[in-house]
Amino acid sequence: MKIAYYSDGKTETYGVVKNNRVYPIKGNIFENFELADADKELEEITLLSPVQPRKLICVGLNYALHAKESKMAIPEEPLIFMCSPSAVTGHNESIILDNKKDPIDYEAELAIIIKKKAKNLDKDNYKEFVLGYTCANDVSNRYLQKKDGQFTRAKSFDTYKPVGPYIETNLDPDNLEIKLWQNGELKQDSNTDDMVFSVGDIIQFVSSIMTLEQGDVILTGTPGGIGNLKAGDRIDIELEGIGRLTNFVE
Repeated sequence: MKIAYYSDGKTETYGVVKNNRVYPIKGNIFENFELADADKELEEITLLSPVQPRKLICVGLNYALHAKESKMAIPEEPLIFMCSPSAVTGHNESIILDNKKDPIDYEAELAIIIKKKAKNLDKDNYKEFVLGYTCANDVSNRYLQKKDGQFTRAKSFDTYKPVGPYIETNLDPDNLEIKLWQNGELKQDSNTDDMVFSVGDIIQFVSSIMTLEQGDVILTGTPGGIGNLKAGDRIDIELEGIGRLTNFVE
């Protein structure tokens, strides 16, 4: 099931996408809900970020090739860091570079959306705590990342965490094709089965440290092929079964 958060020009609401139409829901996406009858064509609505998390947790160096191109060792346990939730933006929105001189990179990622409060989960028994998955771009200022020696400032500028276009609730997250195009040229092409730590590993590790809450988002790392963004770029990220997230760089 694909869940969208959207505007019809008058209101903002959640809906379920079927056959290029969106059906608004009655209820809470994290609990039981019903579909309303007043459906619309996708062309009639504006897709918004499908989630506004309280916590935005990220995993670094979770694909072997990315660790290699970054000239860093593969971590022995998930390398996690926090980013500001205010960095989140949606499909077809602009990524506003914090400056035009620093190397600022794209990073295609699978994002996990937490369904309900969770603590100390087992890696084989996490699925009831996950609402679904979406595409994400972990935009990163490499100069500031190196200067600071940590990730928060480099990755937390407003618009630096595009997510969307939908939340897909029925997926095997550990076997999905993940791709990124820059101005139509394929730059990242991998599969989540190459992740060093699986989705279950990540959720077990993170929930052993902090309580996960409804709507929290975890970004799971990027494959090899990262590169610099520049003003005027179009970036498309596609994860198998979810859809394509498009953003424009300013």
